[in-house]
Amino acid sequence: MSEVIRVERTKNFTVMSNHHFKNKELSLKAKGLLSLMLSLPDDWNYSMKGLATLSKDGIDSVRTAMKELENQGYVTIDRGRNEAGCYQGTIYTVREVPKGEENN
Repeated sequence: MSEVIRVERTKNFTVMSNHHFKNKELSLKAKGLLSLMLSLPDDWNYSMKGLATLSKDGIDSVRTAMKELENQGYVTIDRGRNEAGCYQGTIYTVREVPKGEENN
């Protein structure tokens, strides 16, 4: 028998879809990273280095989980370039459900 002890959700909690939790194609690491990303403010800078500072995992671990999320359609990474073709920054689009499945 199991027991789950829950807290009252009046402050400091996140509401998100269960989609990624039930996706058997995602590792626990990728599920955890997406959950963390969804718990951050919308204007947070989702850099690999920044995400790595939020856990004991290093940048390589974050990078592999991010690649998994990207491959499954939960994250889109756009490496911006200016008119001269120079790197201008990275834009991360984070989705609760994979791209194209928003209405399913």
